[in-house]
Amino acid sequence: MRQELLSLPKGLAEEVSRNLVMVARLIDEDPEQAYAYSRIALRLASRVAAVREAAGFAAYATQKYSEALAEFRAAKRMTGSVELWPVMADCERGLGRPERALAMAGEPEVQKLDKAGQVEMRLVAAGARRDMGELDAAIVTLQSPELASNTVQPWTARLRYAYADALLAAGREDEAREWFAKTLEADKDGATDASDRLAEIDGVEFVDAAALEEDADLEDLGDEDDEDEDEAEVAAAERAADQTEYYDEDDEEYEPADDSVADVDLTDEIVVLADDEREARDKG
Repeated sequence: MRQELLSLPKGLAEEVSRNLVMVARLIDEDPEQAYAYSRIALRLASRVAAVREAAGFAAYATQKYSEALAEFRAAKRMTGSVELWPVMADCERGLGRPERALAMAGEPEVQKLDKAGQVEMRLVAAGARRDMGELDAAIVTLQSPELASNTVQPWTARLRYAYADALLAAGREDEAREWFAKTLEADKDGATDASDRLAEIDGVEFVDAAALEEDADLEDLGDEDDEDEDEAEVAAAERAADQTEYYDEDDEEYEPADDSVADVDLTDEIVVLADDEREARDKG
């Protein structure tokens, strides 16, 4: 790719390179954002095969299979390489054309693929068989020297997983369990959910410790809220008990306050009583 970018003016090459780096960085965690960066790179340098390939993978990650297929075809024409053949066939599957994917699996290009590419093509072909409802044929397609080998290769876990999944779909649960276990042995990076599938077969239910802890925190928070409400009620009761009625017992005009009136301002009452007394003195 670096050699291809060197054919561009320096400033343009740097800009395209930055966008391609973002595509590679985001394609797994944020495919839509990666796709957006790929469109920028494509707009800047559509004649660079690496850019067309990156745009194809970004479109593929966002399930824009028609667009991805067009970009992969363009990259293949520019380079003459067949390494994109399996993913091109998988795009045909994504477009609802498993027959075309199977036809591609029988083309001469497959023989030019390296071992990893050939295994990938086998996975795509088996998937196409399953798309067509041919489960037994899918199982047979996956049976190969690579599947039987005890040597762990980068593709081993995915191949074993696909085989186990096909067996389970065909109702061969015991065999499926065996191959999910073998998948787990080869899957050191946790690229598959083989452990979950095994647990599902065995009827084991996992408890999410983080979720339990969150529930406990929420329950504690609820208890704290209840305690706060209780304390507020006690404080209000104490304030009500502390309120003293200020009056002169010898004052005939005094009338005890109506208990039903809750919001009487006692300070205002004191002022009114004092004014009345002053007027009475003045008149006398």
